[in-house]
Parts: sequence; structure tokens; C-alpha cells
Amino acid sequence: MPLIVVLLALLLPIATPSSAEDDCRICHRVDVRGTHADLACADCHGEDAGQRPPGAALSATAIYCQQCHPDTLGVLHGPMAHRQAEQDFVERSWGQADPDFYQNNCAQCHVSNCMDCHGLDGHEIARPAKEDCHACHRGYYVGADYYGYAPREDAQRYQRGLNYGGEHYLKMRPDVHGRAGMECGDCHDMSSLAQGQVASHTCRDCHEPDLEVIEHGIAAHMQKLECYACHSGWAPQEYATFFIRFTEGEVPDYFVLRRDQTAPDYVRSAYLRFQNLPPLGINERGMVSPIRPQFQAYFSEISPEGPVGEPNRKLAAQWKAFFPHTIQRGTPMCDECHDNPQRFLLQNPEDRIYRTDEDGLGLESFWMQEGQTVVNGSFYDAARFERMSRRDSEYVKAYVEKWKNLAEGVDASSQP
Repeated sequence: MPLIVVLLALLLPIATPSSAEDDCRICHRVDVRGTHADLACADCHGEDAGQRPPGAALSATAIYCQQCHPDTLGVLHGPMAHRQAEQDFVERSWGQADPDFYQNNCAQCHVSNCMDCHGLDGHEIARPAKEDCHACHRGYYVGADYYGYAPREDAQRYQRGLNYGGEHYLKMRPDVHGRAGMECGDCHDMSSLAQGQVASHTCRDCHEPDLEVIEHGIAAHMQKLECYACHSGWAPQEYATFFIRFTEGEVPDYFVLRRDQTAPDYVRSAYLRFQNLPPLGINERGMVSPIRPQFQAYFSEISPEGPVGEPNRKLAAQWKAFFPHTIQRGTPMCDECHDNPQRFLLQNPEDRIYRTDEDGLGLESFWMQEGQTVVNGSFYDAARFERMSRRDSEYVKAYVEKWKNLAEGVDASSQP
């Protein structure tokens, strides 16, 4: 045997069979962490690594995730993914002026892949943290209010203070459950999301109302009101939402507005923003519930020469019954509802401060029901409000008792 062959045989390591896992890692220098750390590559990618290309879309990713998690497929076919209600609204509002509005400005916040919530890197799967939820549930959309974040005004001069997720917020009082350390998943678990449910728990699943509390001792409250109609401490409200599109894509200097993260082709502005007690209406269950405008939609298109067509074109005036994530132990005083017509969108014309009709917004008032709708319920009936506002002996007795308990600091009263 030639000497060179002998030397090579002595120097080269003895070949040993390699595992498929080692073969993968020759090219793919990845570190699998999280709940899948102990799995082999083939457990997710199949024996043939080409079965699932990197960055696979929903059609590929879902197939492999569902092999081990078949009970979660409903998430990717439920409202978090198709967002049909939102799409229908856009089509009958801003979509009238811009047929591509939904696709260009809304679709990016909708779930299309397991990784949207469970980590951008498929090699580090994790349970969603609150930051993952707030990637979509932020700003005017329910979620950020849970931690006491209220949207600021749109003008650049207000973009200061608390910064969370790239947006500036006003700091409000967080939800009592948030202060107790509860996370989103404690009420919105995977099983409820997979079934298309809003939540897996209701208030009374965890709380038994104390009938010694004055408000709880009133039968109409317990039978006709959602718990959060009284226990929501505040809610962000946006009155008249404007989307402004510029034909040449450049925002003139005199529009000192920030660009909206959810609609980058536009600048967004609101006529008014409040962070106080939300108005009340009737939800789909027939119960008194908080409602808010979502949205009073206006559209303008502006060229260098001026507005194109009708400026501030009203495309919708829609309200929605909702659950503010701002629950507090206390409740407002009686007269925040009784004999307070504005809270039920029954404002008297002579009490108006904002003259929206004279501003060309096509509504006599934001707090008058005419020309507006509730898509998942109804407004509070005027005759019912009149009956409710009668200060009979039962009302006077409860009102006096409420103030007496507040003055004496009695714990059995829900304090504001």
C-alpha cells in the first residue's frame, strides 16, 4: 500500500453514522427554544425537510401545527382571522371612497398564521405575552385600556409622555384585574378563541354579587344591566374619525398630524377624543351595556390644488356595544345614569356644546340618536329612559343611603 494512503487513513477520523438531526444542523444553524425545545426537526418539518419551506404561509404552517394541536384550528378560521364584521364595515364606509382600503390598511392586523401570536421565529414558540396581544389590540381597539393606556390626540404636539408599542398614551387607571396581575389569556384562553367566543369566562363565573351593596340590591340593576355597565371606570371614545388621503402621497406642512400605523396611506384625525364614562345602550343580549362610536367615518382626498370632491364626506355613523377593559370595584353615582339623557344619546338640542351640524359633519349632535345606528344592539329607548329617570320613593331612598354610606365610609357601598 502506498505510504500516502496509509498516512491519510491514520489522519482521517473513522466515519460514523450520522443522525438525521445532525444532518439538518450541518446547514441550518438554529437553536430551538421554548415549548418545542425537545422536539426533533422531523417532528415539525417531516422526514423530508422540503415539505415545509422556511417562512411558510398559513396553508403550510397550519397543517403542521394542527398535527399536534387539532383543537386550535378554529382560531385560524374564526373572527380573529377573517374579521368579517370589520371587513363588512370598511366596505360600506371608507371602502366606498377607496375600494382597496381594507386590503391596504386593515389586513395586517388580522391573524393569518400561528406565528402571529406565538412568536415570529418558528424555532422559539411561546405562549403569547401581553405585548403580542397588544400588537393588534392597541390604540382605540379594546385591549390597551386594560393596562390604563388611553389614546392621545393625533396632532404631533400631543405625541409625548408614555410610549408603549410605538404609540404615545395618556395614563389612566388600569383595570382591577390587570392590577391583580391577570394576563389576557386568563379570560381569553385558547379553547374560547378556537370556538370563536369572545371570552371563556363571564363576570359571574368568578364573582357572586353581594346583595348588601346598595346597587346590587336593586332588582332592575341585576336583571337588566351587564356588570360592566356600572363597573367600567372609563373608556376611550373617538367622535368623528377622519381619514385623509393625499393624491401625491406627500402630507403638506400645515397638516401637523401623525401617520396612523394601521393605515399608512392616510393621515388620521378625530374631531374629539374622550376618556370618561362611556355612553350606554342595549347589546345583543338585550342588556344595558357600554357603547361607543366605532366609527363615525369621514373621508377626504386632497390634491395640491385643494379637496377632490366633497371634503369630510360622511360614510357611516355606527356605534358598537362593547366591554371596556377598565373594570373598577366602585361605580358612578346614581345621577350619572338617571336623568342624564346625554349618556343614552338623548341629548337635548339646547344642551349642545359642539355644533357638528354647523361644522358640516352631517349630524345634529354626536350624542343624539338620529342618523346613527348600533350594529350589535340598539340605542336606549326614550320612553324607557323617561320611566327610569322618575325619582320615585325607591330611588330617593337608595340615593340617600348611597350618600350616607359614602360619608360614613361604610364598606358595603360601591364607592366611585
